[in-house]
Amino acid sequence: MGTNKKFGLGRGLEALLGEEEINLDFDDQIDLKDIGENTVFKSANGREVMVSDVVAGPFQPRTKFDDKSLADLSESIKKQGVLQPILVRPRNGRYEIVAGERRWRAAQLAGLNLIPAIVKDIKDKDALEIALIENLQRENLSPIEEALGYEKLQQEYGYKQEELAEHIGKSRSYITNTLRLLSLPEKVRTAIQDEKISAGHGRALVGVENSESLLNQVIAKNLSVRQTEELVAKLKQNPLKAKAQKTLDRELQNIVRDLEQKLKLKVKINAGQKGKGSVTLHYNNPAELSSILDLLEQR
Repeated sequence: MGTNKKFGLGRGLEALLGEEEINLDFDDQIDLKDIGENTVFKSANGREVMVSDVVAGPFQPRTKFDDKSLADLSESIKKQGVLQPILVRPRNGRYEIVAGERRWRAAQLAGLNLIPAIVKDIKDKDALEIALIENLQRENLSPIEEALGYEKLQQEYGYKQEELAEHIGKSRSYITNTLRLLSLPEKVRTAIQDEKISAGHGRALVGVENSESLLNQVIAKNLSVRQTEELVAKLKQNPLKAKAQKTLDRELQNIVRDLEQKLKLKVKINAGQKGKGSVTLHYNNPAELSSILDLLEQR
């Protein structure tokens, strides 16, 4: 690999890491051993550092690390080593991760003592931007984590939406719509985070007064984004119906809670049209099934 070769990180990271330096694409498989002796890193240094000397950075936008995915990566590292250097900055005698925390965690699971790293002095706001861009390029951030990253860049470092769009490589409308998800109630945000609904569902529910009640319908009926948008549009056209639906949802929730307390079983109610619907009882073992049958026979 020659010194003039650049890896496509997009304009954001290229600007942050410097035009004349080697810009590592964190999606590429790069081994430090493949970097020639004559490679010039400018202000960045390629080296191996002690895994125990590395600490997680405060700017990691991802809040959840999948255990199975980490285990799979750890097994790969045991066989092939860490093929991609992590990006770190010196902090208080140790190395703080800017990009590559998942690789570092997997290296620990694999029992490695050393990990390849690019060591570079990086400012706080640049560290946050790099961490955010790396995760976005891997497409493994949840929409809520992504929105929180944008919000932090705005609130702590004064980024405008136009600047975010330019640095992140997204359209301004994309940035705006993603940030709007943060206005949703916590229950709806959690559903997006847990992948019970998509960001598209969330955007349809933004600004809706009874979004938490509608969330239950979206999940129970497995509505598509289009169907959710149509449901919201109908309720907005008929506010009295929306209020009645909210009351009905609350009453159904009370009924579910009462049934679960009495039956000691998980209960699910699906309300259909014209007062119709279904009640589902969930059991965990044959004994619970037997108790359900006994109850039915008593009737």
